Formats: sequence, C-alpha cells, structure tokens
Amino acid sequence: MSIKDKYTVRSIESNEVKEWILYKHYAKRMPPIEYSFGLFNNILRGIITYGTPPSSNLRESFGNKFKMIELNRLCVNEELGKNVLSYFVSLSLKLLPSPLIIVSYADTAQNHHGYIYQATNFIYTGLSAKRTDWKIKGMESLHGATIADMSRGKENRAKYMRAKYGSDFYLEDRSRKHRYFYFIGNKKQKAEMLKLLPYSIESYPKGDNQRYNANYQPSVNLNLF
Repeated sequence: MSIKDKYTVRSIESNEVKEWILYKHYAKRMPPIEYSFGLFNNILRGIITYGTPPSSNLRESFGNKFKMIELNRLCVNEELGKNVLSYFVSLSLKLLPSPLIIVSYADTAQNHHGYIYQATNFIYTGLSAKRTDWKIKGMESLHGATIADMSRGKENRAKYMRAKYGSDFYLEDRSRKHRYFYFIGNKKQKAEMLKLLPYSIESYPKGDNQRYNANYQPSVNLNLF
C-alpha cells in the first residue's frame, strides 16, 4: 500500500495539537499557531503547526510584501514508515495559502540538521546568529522575545527588568539553529521572494541526528471519520 493510500493529511483545530506539543515535542511549550494539520491513519498519528515568527526583524527583512509564517512544530509517532514524514510536510505545505514565505529551524542543541527540510526542498541559509535570551525564573516556558516585550517602550529595558524581577531576571545563551526557507506562490512571486532573501544560500548541513524521546502517547487521537 502506498503512503497516499495509507495516510491522509487535513486541517485540525489548534486545541487538538496542544497535548502533542506540551508533552511529546521536545520544546514543551506552545508557539503561536495560525495553521495546524494532522497526519491520519484512521487515528491521529502526527501534527504540524505554523504561526507568526517571533522575530519582527526577520519578517521585515522581506519588506513586508509577502506574509511570512514559521513551521514551528512537527511531531509524529514513532515507526510510521519510510518517507512518511516528508509526505506529511509536503502535503501540509500544499494546504497553506499563497503567496507565502515559510521559515523553519533545526536546533543544534538537539543535534538536528533539518533533514526533513532538505527532503522537501527547503532553501538552507546557514546558522542563526549568536544571541542571548532574556529569561525570568519560573517563566522559562516563555520565549525570549516575549520576555523582552515586557519592557517595550522603556528607556533602559534591561535596567527596568532587573528592577522589576531582581535576581530572577537573567541572560541565557541561545542555541544556534539551522535556518531554512520555503516559498509558496507562482513563478514570478517565488523569483521575487528569492531576490528579497536577506541571506546567502548555502549547502545543506550533514551529520548524525540525535533523536529525542517522543514515546509519549497523546490521549487526543482523533478519528479520521
């Protein structure tokens, strides 16, 4: 039986991916979600979500002419079979609106290289820059950009955060990530997106991936029918 005969991909509600993201995905936190899709083989076998990238600078780097979203979570059950993951990503991309710029990252801290993006013809643009994230003890689930937004409009933002949170406010080195792009649109639109790309295109990175423990079995196993 072929993959397309065995598996189906369709849109699902964002609340239906919550357990997968919080307990099965290694990041263990909810990202902003605008589109979410499920991989089905009678029941839900995997999820993929897309949402607004946290970096406003990245979004603005394309001149705001084209909408940009981030492929921010991809999580599936183990042992689905060869090429199922790339099939899932490819079909989810076809279900997104056009024109659209997609960015996604593979975390070097997890020893990931982005092989799934390579298999689905994403453009590779190297590693993200070295950065530190603002953190607050007890709020580690919040993205660094969310923490930084707490001081938006203040003259000395770091001073404001230290005065408000004291020693609970600290800096943490952010792991560098392999950065990938994918363009959705007609031939002319894709050519313009490529022209606006603010990074050089590089050869795909290689290396041994490290698999994280994804044995958790979500209770949300939606029936296809």
